[in-house]
Order: sequence, then structure tokens, then C-alpha cells
Amino acid sequence: MSSDSPPAAASEPDFPPATTPAPPGLILLFFAFAKMSLAGFGGVLPFARRAIVEEHRWMSADEFNETFALCHFLPGPNIVNLSFVFGSRFRGLKGGLAAFAGLVGPPMVLVMLLAVLYAYYGEIEALRRILAGVSCAAVGLLLATVFRMMMPLIKRRDLAALLLMVAVFTAIGLVRLPLQAVLLVAIPVSLAVTFLIQRISA
Repeated sequence: MSSDSPPAAASEPDFPPATTPAPPGLILLFFAFAKMSLAGFGGVLPFARRAIVEEHRWMSADEFNETFALCHFLPGPNIVNLSFVFGSRFRGLKGGLAAFAGLVGPPMVLVMLLAVLYAYYGEIEALRRILAGVSCAAVGLLLATVFRMMMPLIKRRDLAALLLMVAVFTAIGLVRLPLQAVLLVAIPVSLAVTFLIQRISA
């Protein structure tokens, strides 16, 4: 090869273009939430976050936190609200109903069967110890999920959000103030702080 010839361009690895996951259909919504609910002994939230954010990547961590925060302010169980809001976001009313049916339907059938068995065998000491162990595992899963939901705030170093979270936890968990009263104060304060931060950073 001549010394005057230009050097060959360095070959670059071919990376597949980043693709956004396709929105789930009605059947997938039903079975996804059915899987979450059947796996979620002691609480569905850890399994819901893992499936939505990490497994299927239908939402980012921030989007999940924001949606779950909205569900806290709606009447009814938070995870049930999340299923309907999430399904409605992708497939409208039918999607919300499909996700809700998947979340509630299979566990309802399972619980009815377990209730019949518990009526006959509930006095067995070994069964009581098993249920106590499941309760401890549920607490561990919940704490792990709370830590994962905190990570976006920690990575962004969002000091205002972290302080507000600690204040709400202290008011409800330690001081035992009524939930409604705390929310009536926390919601306007959080909105005002977010508005001021956006104005300053603009």
C-alpha cells in the first residue's frame, strides 16, 4: 500500500438504534397486571414497579414516581388507582379496565380458595409461622421499593423533594398527624416549590 494513500477509517461497531417499547395492548395489560398481582404477596407495588420500569420499560423511573404520587391523591387503594391510570394512558378506558381486571380478578379467585382452606386449617401453628414470614418479606420488599423510588431524586440531588419527603414521613409516620391534613399542606407546598425552582432555573 502506498504511503500517500489516506488511512482507512476506523470501523465503528454497529449499535441498533434505540427503540421505544410499543404500547401494550389490552391482552398484555391484563396478563401483565395479573402476573404482578399473583406474585405480589404482601404488596403489589414492588412487582408493579419492576415490571413497568425495569422489565417492559413502559415508563421511566420519574414517570412511575409521578404517576404513583398522583394515585396517592385519588380515593381508593393506590395500586388499584395505578392500574387504571396506567391502562388508560395507553389504551383509554378499555385499557384501564383491562389492567384493573388483571390486577383484581385472579387474586380474588385465589383468595376465595385460600379462605376456604384457612377456615379448615387456620389453627395449625406451622401455617401461622409461614404467614408471619411472608409478612416480614413483604416489609423488606416495600423498603426496597421505597429506596429505588428515591434514587432519581438522589441522582438529581433534588434537595427540596427529599426534604419534603422527610417532612411528610415525619408528620404522618412519627407525629401521627391525619393524612388528609398533611396532604392539604404538602400538595400546595410541593407545587409552589416546584414552580419557584423552575422559575429560578429558567
